[in-house]
Amino acid sequence: MKRVILLSALLLSQFGTSQLLKTAGQKIINDKGENIQLRGLGLGGWMLQEGYMLKTADFAGPQYKIKEKISELIGENGMKDFYKAYLKNGITKQDIDFLAKAGFNSIRLPMHYDLYTLPIEKEPVKGQNTWLEEGFKMTDDLLKWCAANKIYLILDLHAAPGGQGNDVNISDNDKTKPSLWENTENQQKTIALWKKLAERYKDEPWIGGYDLINEPNINFTGKNPNGTDEMSNAPLWKLQKEITAAIRETDKKHLIFIEGNGWGNNYNGLIPLWDNNMAFSFHKYWNYNNDETIQSILELRKKHNIPIWLGETGENSNVWFTELIQLLDKHNIGYAFWPMKKIDNIAGITNVKTTPEYEILLNYWKNSGEKPSKDFATKALMQIAENYKFSNVEIKNDVIDAMFRQVTDDTTKPFKNHPVPGRIFASEYDLGRMGSAYVDHDFVNLWVSDPKKRSEWNSGQQMRNDGVDIYRCHDGITNQYYVGKTEKGEWLQYTVTVKSEKNYTFNIRYSGSNDTNIKLEDASGKQLANVSLPSTGGERNWKTVSVKNVPLKKGTNKIRFRFEGNGSNLNYFEIQ
Repeated sequence: MKRVILLSALLLSQFGTSQLLKTAGQKIINDKGENIQLRGLGLGGWMLQEGYMLKTADFAGPQYKIKEKISELIGENGMKDFYKAYLKNGITKQDIDFLAKAGFNSIRLPMHYDLYTLPIEKEPVKGQNTWLEEGFKMTDDLLKWCAANKIYLILDLHAAPGGQGNDVNISDNDKTKPSLWENTENQQKTIALWKKLAERYKDEPWIGGYDLINEPNINFTGKNPNGTDEMSNAPLWKLQKEITAAIRETDKKHLIFIEGNGWGNNYNGLIPLWDNNMAFSFHKYWNYNNDETIQSILELRKKHNIPIWLGETGENSNVWFTELIQLLDKHNIGYAFWPMKKIDNIAGITNVKTTPEYEILLNYWKNSGEKPSKDFATKALMQIAENYKFSNVEIKNDVIDAMFRQVTDDTTKPFKNHPVPGRIFASEYDLGRMGSAYVDHDFVNLWVSDPKKRSEWNSGQQMRNDGVDIYRCHDGITNQYYVGKTEKGEWLQYTVTVKSEKNYTFNIRYSGSNDTNIKLEDASGKQLANVSLPSTGGERNWKTVSVKNVPLKKGTNKIRFRFEGNGSNLNYFEIQ
């Protein structure tokens, strides 16, 4: 009995001194009354995959379609084995430790309901709920890892029973079955799931809140299929109010996030707010980072005097990330970037590496042809599951630097140590903001007027997430990448460490179809050398040009390669 009393006292003490979140006017605060700006990451691609994350978007967007493609090759049991390994490796304690070390203080968990309960059509007894331990166990483990790192975990129902909209990929929506909005049983299951989650986590201080329905996108009365022109949104507000009531039956403490229609941004027809510990969540992609683009949500915050949270954003360049966070900091808005892991990813903090064998599967699924054997496909898929382990992913330090240091610091840092004499690969230019570490004319993705005319940043989609265009390199000496698509006025900066002050020879490895030239300068703009780059006859024809008597001082030197024309490609340069 004494042990039980001591344990209860300990739990009460921990909760009493916890960092439990709640609202205070337009702010999110903790128990101490301190303002908390959520700096978070969404674990997209773990419990729920969209096709683009696995490179299957052209032929299988929703997760159930992906599972069908995998089952076609390795059978139903093989598909289940793959997903068991995929889910086990996808997020581990190592991932959460890494996120905390990087600087994130919160995590948004995009949940697929089918890990927690059966679809209505598979329930043994109509109208009842079968609870599955898998999803709850995954959430329990994640919460334990978050608590150990003092990171908030926000639960997000990303795929609701039946699917919450016409954008089928984001909610694994099978259009042949009744949607969330067409079926009362799906709505009741959604409410019951949230009540079950609230019962389980009501006393957990590191649960940051409940994000009730991710990105509703449905036309109730409007013409736009994704609900962007919807004026009443009555079924959406009704369901979220009912979910809240079910949560509050057992959990009076935790913060609740509600989302509007039209992927979270259409709050038309909002009824009087039904809870005193609630915040709005909006989503932001592919537009400018200025006050005008968030004016409507700022006005909503002011009108209702409750906080706002950017629950999902990302899929853009480092320039865009830095500028967005500067905008959000200005207005005390928290955020969660998207996603955590995907294959061939430059726009996130980690990259999952593809394999030649997996590319063969993708090619078969897309173009047919000879069907890979079951054994080949199984090994290829299990290797991809293995590649999702934290120990096997590629950490994107340039993205992390852009999200944290560059927000307040316009100085540059070496991408890696470059001693002189030595070889420096062109793709290893300094870390830093555009205008400080490099200049490139295409550096952001904006769907300002026409989504079909989306702009690019790194056109080669390799290695780094800046505006610099980096491609796969097949030269004899390579770090696998070269800088290409260079244009007049663009430049790259490299920090090198020199042992002694003297004149050096630069041997520059380049290719290109045009005669052009580059200038070598120091960070102040002083010219160190002018280098002619005669045409090599094509981008795969690599040649070396040398320039002598380039003065470098002892210690740290910042050298800029300024392009005076278009079309030269750089592999590396050696300083001797």
